[in-house]
Amino acid sequence: MAFSKENRANTLSGILFVALFSASATYLADFSFLKNLGISPLIVGILLGMVYANTLRDKLPAKWVPGIQFSMKIILRAAIIFYGFRVTFQNIEQVGVAGIITSASIVTFTFIIGYFVGTKILGLDKDTAMLVSVGSSICGAAAVLATEPVVKAEPYKSAVAVGTVVIFGTIAMFLYPYLFKAGLVPLDIKEMGIYIGGTVHEVAHVVTAGNSIGEESAKYAVIVKMIRVMLIAPFLLILGFWLSKKKSTDRVKKTTITIPWFALFFIAVAGFNSLDLLPNKLVDNINKLDTFALTMAMTAMGMETNIAKFKNVGLKPIYLAFVLFLWLIFGGFYIVKFALNF
Repeated sequence: MAFSKENRANTLSGILFVALFSASATYLADFSFLKNLGISPLIVGILLGMVYANTLRDKLPAKWVPGIQFSMKIILRAAIIFYGFRVTFQNIEQVGVAGIITSASIVTFTFIIGYFVGTKILGLDKDTAMLVSVGSSICGAAAVLATEPVVKAEPYKSAVAVGTVVIFGTIAMFLYPYLFKAGLVPLDIKEMGIYIGGTVHEVAHVVTAGNSIGEESAKYAVIVKMIRVMLIAPFLLILGFWLSKKKSTDRVKKTTITIPWFALFFIAVAGFNSLDLLPNKLVDNINKLDTFALTMAMTAMGMETNIAKFKNVGLKPIYLAFVLFLWLIFGGFYIVKFALNF
């Protein structure tokens, strides 16, 4: 047991080791160059972890490994639960039916298209296809992290999916404002905010792209993005149910349904946050701690990712992410136009 009397000190040493790397990631992510690119501490953390995993990992005491795995699994689940403090049910009311239809449609269609194209056309394994698809459909790296325990994928597959989020989310962050200012997107500022919030990958990318157009655009972009974030919970519940059913049809032996309980707690926290019982300052501090916890989970994931395993995957995840990127730009635009009619 990781926290048995004889192993406790080593496990805590492993957790502290991950925390030190995460503190470095947080410090580096605060550099203006990375901030301007919308690169969050989560992304820096996984990169630092991967660099370590492929250079000095063999120097790590084997007894510390449970601490890394604890950060990657338990701290991750706790961080996803407290992610609920970033959203409120009032967010839904602010953007109305158009924001709800846009968010729900983008999440549903992006995941289905990604899974089909990834597995049936590109020949990707199901885990990688699902993780890349969920990274594009919901909220980037955080969504990949939340889905990984449900899919039970290997850490390197999550790292691949996060990499696609970084590439195409960063491109979208610069591309959307350029297209709007060039007059190539027939939407007003509010509608453009809904479009950005509904189709851009990371929260940081959404904030940056929205502010590049205007304050009103940024406001609606963030609200719609938060609705997409809230959809993590029902999405994971449906995915867990579907995977369990699929396993029981693929095999003769019956498989129990895996319920991602942390997704239900995420909804509970979001509901509590909607009551506005805590001071804003306290909620801000909780969110900062939660970002650090997510960074620890990403860093630990990086530490468990060996580049050699990427050779088996090749460029197919990039191809899939590119297809989804095009779908989000064009398909997302028509979904927004459709939703605005309600």
